Amino acid sequence: MANTDTLIDKLDELDRHFTEVVEQMNDPEIARDQIRIVKLSKERARLAKIVEPYRAYRKICASRDEAQGIIDDPNGDSDLKELASGELDDLKHQAIDAMEDIKGLLVMSKDSDIDSILIEIRAGTGGDEAALFAGDLLGMYRHYTENRKWKFEMLSASTTDMGGFREVIVNVTGQGVWSRLGYEGGGHRVQRVPKTESQGRIHTSAATVAVLPEPKEIDIQIDWANDVNEFVSRAGGPGGQSVNKLESAIKLEHIETGITVSMRDEKSQHKNRAKARRIMTTRIYEHYQSKQRTSEAAARKSMIGSGDRSQRVRTYNFPQNRCTDHRLKGEGQEGANFNLDRIIAGDLDVMLDALTAQDKAQRLANL
Repeated sequence: MANTDTLIDKLDELDRHFTEVVEQMNDPEIARDQIRIVKLSKERARLAKIVEPYRAYRKICASRDEAQGIIDDPNGDSDLKELASGELDDLKHQAIDAMEDIKGLLVMSKDSDIDSILIEIRAGTGGDEAALFAGDLLGMYRHYTENRKWKFEMLSASTTDMGGFREVIVNVTGQGVWSRLGYEGGGHRVQRVPKTESQGRIHTSAATVAVLPEPKEIDIQIDWANDVNEFVSRAGGPGGQSVNKLESAIKLEHIETGITVSMRDEKSQHKNRAKARRIMTTRIYEHYQSKQRTSEAAARKSMIGSGDRSQRVRTYNFPQNRCTDHRLKGEGQEGANFNLDRIIAGDLDVMLDALTAQDKAQRLANL
């Protein structure tokens, strides 16, 4: 972990930058530039989340040092010394707690700024049972978002005859969605007796989850006419003559990255194109962000919440009513265990709190 002096230097630098931004916003010349003032306002709001608590911390430290000075003064008044002595311990604890909060803000604040995500769930090995498990995961996330009063929107779904999902994409919006559900990315394994199993044998199936942040502003430019190939086809499935006649299904292919998106849920070609572009924009953004993160910090490859779908993050053992998160490892342990019934019902907070605490500790160690 960065030593205290280095940390204070970082915070002082942010404080100076915050002051500069405020001064620029008060400049009449700049205030007439609407584009620039909006950008500065967002920068000010971002910095204020850390700078304002830091300034409060400095006031606590000043009071602490003042109390210590009164106690150390050989010519000081005895009553004042007694009063200062009674306040000193409390001020020391306040300073320690305030700095811990600031450390958390310093390493986690960017995550909390993202209030919209895409969750992509795909059935893996296990056939129909894997598709049913993907449906269970979908329900788990739906329950969790409902409990949090977040918005849950189905964007695309490919279902099976037994009611499972080969693939489903949902959008979740609300304060703190990325900082909580960003840890869900990876391989999820289930152990249970499938509905199709006549002899009561336990099977192991899997599904993969990808969680992609959908920032309010995506700093990438896509020329939809030249950067993307678009293919239009007739939407399949039951329905009537219009299904076979209208070419409403859309497939997009981003030429540079090879990323593809298919959308056929809506009868309207326009709506399918809009949804497909939205998903593609988010996937392309995450593609470039992932490359940037890799080049900036190779040491963070092992960090929880990386979203690597090849990584097995969790096992859901139904016979033992146990959910094991393999990233929460202790000495000689294979992972931390939680009550499966509560997890599947969407009661994820205890597990997500543990993942957040571990992630925060790792980020602080990398400062």
